[in-house]
Amino acid sequence: MAGSKKEIGTGFITEVDRYLYGEGTHYEIFEKLGAHPRKYKGKDGMYFAVWAPHARAVNLVGDFNGWDIDATPMTVLADSGIYEVFVPGLGVGELYKYAITTQTGKILFKADPFAFEAEYRPGTASITADLSGFKWKDSAWMTKRHETDPVHMPMSIYEVHLGSWKKKDREEKDGFYTYVEAAHELADYVKEMGYTHVELMGIAEHPYDGSWGYQVTGYFAPTSRYGTPEDFMYFVDYMHKHGIGVILDWVPAHFPKDAHGLADFDGQALYEYADPRMGEHPDWGTKVFDYGKHEVSNFLIANAVFWVEKFHVDGLRVDAVASMLYLDYGRSNGNWIPNKYGDNKNLEAIEFFKHLNTVLQGRNSGAMMIAEESTAWPNVTKHPEDDGLGFRFKWNMGWMHDFLEYMKLDPYFRKANHNKMTFGMTYATSENFILVLSHDEVVHLKCSMINKMPGLYEDKFSNLKVGYTFMMGHPGKKLLFMGQDFGQLHEWDEKVSLDWYLTGESTHADLQKYVKDLLHIYKKYPALYTMDYDWDGFQWINANDADRSIFSFIRRGTTGKQNLLFICNFTPVERPDYRVGVPKRGNYTLLLDETHGAYDGKEKGPVYKSTKGECDGQPYSFAYRLPAYGTAIFRF
Repeated sequence: MAGSKKEIGTGFITEVDRYLYGEGTHYEIFEKLGAHPRKYKGKDGMYFAVWAPHARAVNLVGDFNGWDIDATPMTVLADSGIYEVFVPGLGVGELYKYAITTQTGKILFKADPFAFEAEYRPGTASITADLSGFKWKDSAWMTKRHETDPVHMPMSIYEVHLGSWKKKDREEKDGFYTYVEAAHELADYVKEMGYTHVELMGIAEHPYDGSWGYQVTGYFAPTSRYGTPEDFMYFVDYMHKHGIGVILDWVPAHFPKDAHGLADFDGQALYEYADPRMGEHPDWGTKVFDYGKHEVSNFLIANAVFWVEKFHVDGLRVDAVASMLYLDYGRSNGNWIPNKYGDNKNLEAIEFFKHLNTVLQGRNSGAMMIAEESTAWPNVTKHPEDDGLGFRFKWNMGWMHDFLEYMKLDPYFRKANHNKMTFGMTYATSENFILVLSHDEVVHLKCSMINKMPGLYEDKFSNLKVGYTFMMGHPGKKLLFMGQDFGQLHEWDEKVSLDWYLTGESTHADLQKYVKDLLHIYKKYPALYTMDYDWDGFQWINANDADRSIFSFIRRGTTGKQNLLFICNFTPVERPDYRVGVPKRGNYTLLLDETHGAYDGKEKGPVYKSTKGECDGQPYSFAYRLPAYGTAIFRF
């Protein structure tokens, strides 16, 4: 009988499995729960297991049994709330769901929370799959990752929404590129431009395109919009083959209320907090995970481990961290519950992050956990032993906000807002920051990046060049959203492709080449990344030239050689008599400027010799004709 508490199990899920899961420490529970090819009593078939402790009964339904609720009852294992069944003769590629009978007698048809594959939307069934057959060829990459600390390596991230990066001309399956097709074109583009990583939005299965993948129903299933799990393995493997890291956006903050998803999974709040003052996000209309429930935190930690270990993903960018840390996030007075100390910190979420980051990065040296955390929460990237949350990196949302507010200003008004560009250096070493210009900044009537810029057509491109130069020189890893590197004109829209035809127009092609030159200089010179979070890696030459809106600074590496001097002019006023102070006597070789871009090996840039004499508080200086919106990077 399905509801019996007597253990008459198959033995696939052991007493130890159930104990560890109940303790929240079964980090490979995805090997047990869900659907798996197995041999039982001499027969090949498919084994199913699901956690539904509040259910009166659970039955397996699918094409194989005509979706007959009574055909395939599942057996509950002891006091674990886990139901299981073995179906002989069943293979991969079969649609299925769990028919859960609640305590009130209602029957819910739920997708498998641990399914490895999901039906193409608008279908909502799970699909039986086998992930064991893919032959990985990235052992060299994985070995290098294990031996490398990303904090001291170059990281320039290309943020991509696969469904709208490029579209096929034909409308087959919404015009989406498959993971396999996208891998080839994306790797070529990323490699040519000089990015080191791609970051993919919304890969876990989700029902609604307009959520961009941030309202997930299939946490263990790469979305079927772009192909099979094996296709996504190919994508990651191919990226690694071409020296490109892969980061996934990951959403442990909330999940949607879709009937087939996790919400009220077995007729009651299971994955979410039961009290709506904790379990509902009023802003988003979603459910909040119950981080204090061991099985739920285990589900999420195992999911992170799954993507990094099964799919060889190099990092997870954790979405909406602030919404998890603060009990009153998005909630009005009286509609949230203080913690036991009477304040607004979610102690269970804090403990969850420490557990998550310790486990995942402890098991996978070189893998990155990245926090999208929008407040001044302390020690996000410090180790839990030092009372930190344990992330490897944090998105620098404060820098992004200040940078964009400054860049949007008419150049005349920038002198009164000079501190917006310098303030970021007052806290630059407090966390391991990534400077981001992400998708969130080019949607919802915020304008595309090029159209945020002031001035007429040509001025917009000049502004963006000088802005990107400042960003590339500023301490911190880098992230640009797709289209920003060639001046995409319209706001990002997930329904349509980027306007790649623009790269055939001279102004857009010139901007794209300029960004490419910046990215290759960034990768080439260790001064730009090895000491991102060390005060010795950065020095202002002149941070106070507000009247002229000019910034000059130096980046240094660990060797003291190949240092770089940056000059950025944020006004359309030429400075033919510009003189910059420098710390040493010697030659300063121009590597890049606003009109030429980078000087390559065939054509060396002009060399400027410093002379003795105080300037900008430095003992030496040299004169340089600084054009309107002028940019310059010198090597010394």
